[in-house]
Amino acid sequence: MKNAGLAAVLSFLVCGLGQIYNGQIGKGIALLVAAGISGLLCAVAIGFILLPVAWIYGIYDAYRTAEEINKGAGAGA
Repeated sequence: MKNAGLAAVLSFLVCGLGQIYNGQIGKGIALLVAAGISGLLCAVAIGFILLPVAWIYGIYDAYRTAEEINKGAGAGA
């Protein structure tokens, strides 16, 4: 069982960390890299749009995935 709230908080603190907590290592690393690139792009203004988008998506996805993992675990029990 995964705690959806914890997954969302982890992604709030570090983009991609919630996905890593949920066992989606590749997706977590990809979001972490995307957020890093977006942060660097803040120097040319487009990052101010891309960084919040990647960050909010990471929080939403971590929460949703943890909920799906829990539904699957409950069905198998």
